[in-house]
Amino acid sequence: MRFYLASSRFSTYWTVFIYMFLRCSSAVSVFTVLHEDIRIAGCSDSDGEQMFALDGEEMWVADFKQGKGVEPQPPFMDHTSYVEGTYDRAVANQQVCRTNLALPGFSSDPPSTPMIYTRDNVELGEKNILVCHVSGFYPAPVNVSWTKNGQKVTEGTSINVPFPSKDSTFTQISRLGFIPQLGDIYSCSVDHLALQKPLTRMFDVEVHMSQPSVGPAVFCGLGLTIGLLGVAVGTFFLIKGNECS
Repeated sequence: MRFYLASSRFSTYWTVFIYMFLRCSSAVSVFTVLHEDIRIAGCSDSDGEQMFALDGEEMWVADFKQGKGVEPQPPFMDHTSYVEGTYDRAVANQQVCRTNLALPGFSSDPPSTPMIYTRDNVELGEKNILVCHVSGFYPAPVNVSWTKNGQKVTEGTSINVPFPSKDSTFTQISRLGFIPQLGDIYSCSVDHLALQKPLTRMFDVEVHMSQPSVGPAVFCGLGLTIGLLGVAVGTFFLIKGNECS
C-alpha cells in the first residue's frame, strides 16, 4: 500500500511529494512504515532546486551550475542511479515553478532567530565546526553569511538544501569549519525575502570555552522528536488496522 501526500501551500513555490511505503500485517492488524521517499522542486529569482531523498538521505540533486545531476549517496547504502533525462526534466520544472510564482495568494514567513552552536566542545587550537540552524521560514531558501572578527568568511562554509518541516515551513543548516582562538568572535547572518533586515547571532569563543556544546543536545532532541512522531504514526495505523479487522 502506498500513500501520496502533498501540501497545497507548496504549489506556488515548492512542490513536495512524500511517498510512504507501508506494510500491513493481517495477523496483528499493524501498519509499519518501511520507507519514506521525498521529492522537492523549488525556484526563486536566483536559485533553483530539485532533490530526491530516501529516508532522509539525499539520493539525487540537480546541480544547475554544473548542468548535471549529482548522486550524493552515502557509502553505506546500495547506490541507486536515476534514468537518463532526469536532469532535463528538472530544468523544465524550473520554468513551471517560476510560472506558479506569479499566481495570486503567495505568502511568506520569516525565519526564527537562528541558533548558533559548535559540533564539539570548544577547545583552543582544536578544529571544530560552527553550526547555524535556521528554521520556520517559507518559501525557501535562506541566504546565510558568516563573519570572523567583523570580516566576511567564505572559505570552509557550506549549507544543506532546504528541507520541509511538518508545519509547511523549511529548515536549513549552514556550517563553518574553524579553529577556536581567544579573542575571536564569529557571526551568522540570515537573510530572507520576508525579512526587512538580516537576523544575526554572535559566537564569542572566550564566552563559550567554559560551556558545553549544545550540538549533541540538539541532535538528541531531534532524535526524540522523530521517535515520538513514529510512535504517534504507529498508534494511528494500529487503530485504523483494528477498525478494518
